[in-house]
Amino acid sequence: MIRVNNISDSILVKEYVNGNEASLSILINRHQQRLFSFIYSKVQSKDVTEDIFQDTFIKVIKTLKKGKYNEEGKFLPWVMRIAHNLVIDFFRKNNRMPNFKNTDEFDIFSVLGDGSLNAEKKIIQEQIYNDVRELINELPEEQKEVLVMRMYKDMSFKEISENTGVSINTALGRMRYALINMRKLIEKHKIILVN
Repeated sequence: MIRVNNISDSILVKEYVNGNEASLSILINRHQQRLFSFIYSKVQSKDVTEDIFQDTFIKVIKTLKKGKYNEEGKFLPWVMRIAHNLVIDFFRKNNRMPNFKNTDEFDIFSVLGDGSLNAEKKIIQEQIYNDVRELINELPEEQKEVLVMRMYKDMSFKEISENTGVSINTALGRMRYALINMRKLIEKHKIILVN
């Protein structure tokens, strides 16, 4: 008889998908301690850790049952990513992340800088960077170009004007519309940005 420890995660996943419920128990037991420690290190609460741990495996089961799992041989990193996203959701839902009001003075990029980050803030900041990148990609090309030059390449509007072949006023206008559209996208996607 093959020892349980010698069976790879990917074989256990296949067996579970094919109806062997015991395979999932083996996977959970195999990764329980590491996953539990990972979640606890972020939320610092045993009860919340248990809730997120359970939610993680509910999501894992649903994904496996739908046949949508395709992370061949990378079961643990995939499960950790699910847990990581649920931790971020927890912080967002429990208002541990301040919400910014949509005003003309609001500068989306003012929320991105913070030198001393603890683990919780690092996770949240990574998510913010990803969210902002995705929002920028939804902008019209001309607005995206000006915004990237201004915010990421630190170019002046004069330099942007020279690089794009448009007047300074046009570059300013594109930047203004880019920020307006970013605000609309933030509301549309209900994204929360924090400092």
